[in-house]
Amino acid sequence: MIVVGSTNPAKVNPVRDVMTRLFADLEVRGAQLPSGVPEQPIGFQETLQGARNRAQAAVLQPGAVWGVGLEGGVEFDDKSRGWLFGMVAVAHAGRVTYSRSASLELPPRVTLRVRAGEELGPVMNELSGVQDNNRKTGAIGFLTGGLLERADVWRQTLALALAPHLSPELYG
Repeated sequence: MIVVGSTNPAKVNPVRDVMTRLFADLEVRGAQLPSGVPEQPIGFQETLQGARNRAQAAVLQPGAVWGVGLEGGVEFDDKSRGWLFGMVAVAHAGRVTYSRSASLELPPRVTLRVRAGEELGPVMNELSGVQDNNRKTGAIGFLTGGLLERADVWRQTLALALAPHLSPELYG
């Protein structure tokens, strides 16, 4: 079984899309697992830690062979710019591998609110007029006019995080 450290369909479904292409016989399910970081991770290290914590907790679930953690975070420059990005961690056979997603620059007014301590999800719900948008197309879908959705970014980032598991002879 493959366990995703979240029950959010915008995270579970992309993991299912990728992993069932590789392992058609394994079930993919979500589990509500703690990230161990703030609700809105800020910066690379906090976001990485959240993904790692979820993946490691997921692989310890009964029946799990693979654990996958996905964590969205925001980082800032020293001025007024902010970027949304994600980290994926994959735990399997005693090894944890990682990948970082592409980044999306946030609108200045969103950056200011998140920098002031608000969580991105509710800010984007308000801006987009879509409730629970983080469980749907996400900020990415809204801000790109539907060119990309949150699930697209998670699928790509997961595939990249799997590389060391798929070619272990190259990664040692």
